[in-house]
Amino acid sequence: MLQSCWSGCSRRVISLPPLSNFTHYFHCNSSPNHSYKTQNQLVDFLDNLLQHSGVNLQQLKQIHAKIVICCSSNSSFIAARLISIYAKFGLVNEAQKVFENCPTGCSSNLLLWNSILRANVSNGKCEEVLKLYRRMRECGNLADGFGLPLIIRACGMFSDWKICSMVHCHVMQMGFRDHLYVGNELMNMYAKIGHMDIARKVFDGMSVRTQISWNIVLSGFAQNFDCDAAYKTFVLMGTQGFEPNSVTWTSLLSSFARCRRHEDAWKIFVLMRKKQVEATAEAIAVVISVCVGDNAIDKCKTVHGYVITGGFENNSIVINSLMCTYGKGGGVRQAECLFSGLQFKTIVSWNSLISCYAESGLCNEAYSLFLQLQELDDPKMKPNVISWSAVIGAFAVAERHEESLEIFRSMQVNRILANDVTISSVLSVCSELSNFHLGMEIHSYSIRFLMDKNTLVGNGLVNVYMKCGSLQKGNTVFERIGEKDLISWNTMISGYGMHGLGTNALETFEQMVSTGTKPDEVTFIAVLSACSHAGLVDEGYKVFNQMKEVFGIELQMEHYACMVDLLGRAGLLQQASEMVQTMPMSPNACVWGALLNSCKMHKNTEVAEETAAQLFNLESGMTGSYMLLCNLYAVNGRWKDSANVRISAKTQGLKKAPGQSWIEVKKKVYMFLAGQPMDSEMEDVHVMLNILSLHMSREGCTPQKSISLQCVEEQEQFLY
Repeated sequence: MLQSCWSGCSRRVISLPPLSNFTHYFHCNSSPNHSYKTQNQLVDFLDNLLQHSGVNLQQLKQIHAKIVICCSSNSSFIAARLISIYAKFGLVNEAQKVFENCPTGCSSNLLLWNSILRANVSNGKCEEVLKLYRRMRECGNLADGFGLPLIIRACGMFSDWKICSMVHCHVMQMGFRDHLYVGNELMNMYAKIGHMDIARKVFDGMSVRTQISWNIVLSGFAQNFDCDAAYKTFVLMGTQGFEPNSVTWTSLLSSFARCRRHEDAWKIFVLMRKKQVEATAEAIAVVISVCVGDNAIDKCKTVHGYVITGGFENNSIVINSLMCTYGKGGGVRQAECLFSGLQFKTIVSWNSLISCYAESGLCNEAYSLFLQLQELDDPKMKPNVISWSAVIGAFAVAERHEESLEIFRSMQVNRILANDVTISSVLSVCSELSNFHLGMEIHSYSIRFLMDKNTLVGNGLVNVYMKCGSLQKGNTVFERIGEKDLISWNTMISGYGMHGLGTNALETFEQMVSTGTKPDEVTFIAVLSACSHAGLVDEGYKVFNQMKEVFGIELQMEHYACMVDLLGRAGLLQQASEMVQTMPMSPNACVWGALLNSCKMHKNTEVAEETAAQLFNLESGMTGSYMLLCNLYAVNGRWKDSANVRISAKTQGLKKAPGQSWIEVKKKVYMFLAGQPMDSEMEDVHVMLNILSLHMSREGCTPQKSISLQCVEEQEQFLY
C-alpha cells in the first residue's frame, strides 16, 4: 500500500489504496454527469498520489493510464505534475508527449509551460528549452518570473552570445529588470559565457540583492580566473552588511586555487578558521589541492587534523583528495593509512592510491594495487580509464618503456577506451624511443576516437614527429590543434631547433607572441638553443636581451649556458668567456661545459685549460668534461696531457656511462651498447659497416682521424 506519511508534521496525511483498487473509484467518478466538486476531488486525489515519494516508474505509468481513462489528462495542473515526475526519472521524451497531448485550451497555461521548461533544463536539454521558448512566444505567451530563470539558465548552458543578449533584451522589455531571481540567473548566465563585465553591470543595477546574489557574482569571478575581483567583491559584501557564509568562502578559496595562487588560498583558509566559519567538504577539498611546495606535507597534516575534528573521516571526496596530495608530496605511508581506514572504498579511492604510488615513482606498488583491483568480485569495482592511465603513466615516467606499452596493449585487449591522458603517456614513450611507426599508430587511434585536435594529444604527437625528424607531419598536427597552449609552441620551437632550423624556430616564436601567448623560461631556452645550432648569433643576442626588457623574465643559469654555447659554436670564444665571467650568478657545470665543448670544437687548448680547471673545482662528477679535455689534448698531439686527464678521472673513480643507440626493424627494437660482447648479430653488423666503409672510400669520403684509435681505446679502458 502506498501511503503518504509525515510524522510530526502539520501536513494532512492521506491514505492511498492499492493501485488495483483505483479502477472502481475512477469508474464512478469519470461519468460525464459527475459534479464539479467530485471532479476537483479527483484532481486533488491524483495530485496527492503523484506527489507520493514512493511511486516507482511502473506505478507512475499505471497512474498515468488511469488519468487518461478518466479524462483527467485535460487538467493542466495534472499534466504539469506528470511532466515534473517523468522529468525526475529522466524521461524527458515521455514528459514531452504529455505536454504535446494537452488540449489546445491549455496552451496559454504558464504552469504547463514552466513544467516542460524545467523538465528539459534539469536534464541538460538546453537546445530544446530555447525551441520551446520560441514556440511559446509564437503562441502569444510571455514567460513569467518562474519561466524566465529557466530560459536564462538554458542560455548559459548553450553559451551563445547572441541568444543570451536577445533573452536579456526580452527581460528588460517585459519589466523584469528588478526581479531578484531573474537577475541572479542573468549574472550566472554571463559568468558561464565569460562576460563578467556585463554580469557586474546586472549586479550593480539590481535594486534588491540577497546573499545568493553576492555568492553568484563572486563565484563568477572564480570561474573566470579573476581572484582579485573575487576578493574585492568579498570585502565589499562585508561592508554592505552581508555576512559571508560557507558558500562564499568556498568560492573565494576556489578563485585563488584556480589562479594557482596557492599561498593566498592557504591564508584565506587560515582566516576562515580564525573566524570560526564551518568549512564544507568542498572547501576542504579545495584547500587540500593547494597544499603544494616544500611544506606541502605539513600543510596537508594540518588540514588532515581539521578533517578528523570536523567529522569528515568518512567523506570520500575529502579523503581521496588527501590521498592524492600526500602522494604528490611523497607521503605514501599517510595515504596508505587513509586508504586502509576507509569504511567504503569506491573506485575513486582505489584510483587515488594508485595515483599516489605513481606520483611517488613506485611503479611496482601501483601495478600491484591495480592487479588487486582487477581481482575484486564486484563488477562495479574494476579498473577504469583513470586506473589504467595512472599505471601506464607511472611506468612511462620511470622510463620503463616496454612495460608501459605492454600495459597499454592489455588495456586495449580489455576494451577500455583510452582518454587524452593515456594517449599522452604512450606518446611520451614513443618520443623517448623515437618510435615513429608506433607514433603513427597512436595518431590513427586518436583520429578514430576524435582526440587528434585535443591539446594534450596534439602536443604529444608534435613531440614524437619532431623528434623522429618528420617535420612536415609535426607541423600539420600543430596547425590542427584546436587550442594551442604554451607547451604546443615550446614543443614546435624545440623541434625546429634540434634539427638546426633556427629561422623556422624564430618565426614560430614571433607567431606565438603575435597570438598573445606569453613565453616562459622554457620558451627562451628553446629559442636560444635553436639559434645556437643554426649559428644565428645576432638573432640570439636580440632574443636574449628581450627576455628581461620586453617580457619581464629573469635570466637563469640555463639561458646563460645557451648563450655561451651560441657564442662558442660561432667561434667567439673570447666573448663567451667574458659572458661567463660577468654572469650575475656563479657559473655551474653546464655553463663551463658549454664553453669547454666550444674549445674542443675550435681546438683552443688555452681557454680550455682555464675552463677545465674551473669545472674540475666544482667536483660535479661529470665524466663528459674529462672526455672533452682528453680528446682536445689528443687532437693537438699532447698525448702526455691527455693521459694525465684520463689518470685523474680514474683516480676519482669516475666512469662514463656506455654509449647506446637503437633501431627499429620490423617492429622490433635492437639496442647497441658500447663495449657489449660480440654475438652473431653484431658480427653481421660489423661486416655491413666494413662494406659501407669501402663504398665511402670509393666515393672519396674519408673518416676523421684526428683522434687516434689508441686514445679511444684507452678512454674505454679507463672510463667505462
